[in-house]
Amino acid sequence: MATALPSTGHRSGEATANLCYAGFWRRMAADLIDNIVLLPVMGALVPTRWPTHLTLVAIAQAMAAHPLRQLLGLIFGIVYSVVFWVKFLGTPGKLLLSCHLVDAHTLGPLSVNQALLRNLGYLVSYATLGLGFLWIAWDARKQGFHDKIADSVVLYAPRRAQRG
Repeated sequence: MATALPSTGHRSGEATANLCYAGFWRRMAADLIDNIVLLPVMGALVPTRWPTHLTLVAIAQAMAAHPLRQLLGLIFGIVYSVVFWVKFLGTPGKLLLSCHLVDAHTLGPLSVNQALLRNLGYLVSYATLGLGFLWIAWDARKQGFHDKIADSVVLYAPRRAQRG
């Protein structure tokens, strides 16, 4: 999957003009997929008494009630995202929706430092009451505040139809 995009070298203005940046709704859908995938994993990290109504909201509330679960969840979430961003150019949700997270200048994989900085940038995007995420909808390169901080972009690379 990661080989579809160049890994090094600067792009000319003409080449970058042809890039397709992943928009707000596609990225939010990818995030939703990742959260659905991660919820049972997070639940398995620290055993707890589960609510009688197993809805996503009830499970999330049960998980949030335990500080150890929150700490483990934070650490796991950071490791999960850094590994997937650096090694595969995106989390499973992004990859399922044909999105690739890359360095904004080289269009290659993020460095570990960039990935950690992007995680930290999420705090800025949240701290601005979500404006950092909404910014994706208005920005020319579809960058949220966290993308700008880490110097990353999310590209949309539609799958080509198979000819038979």
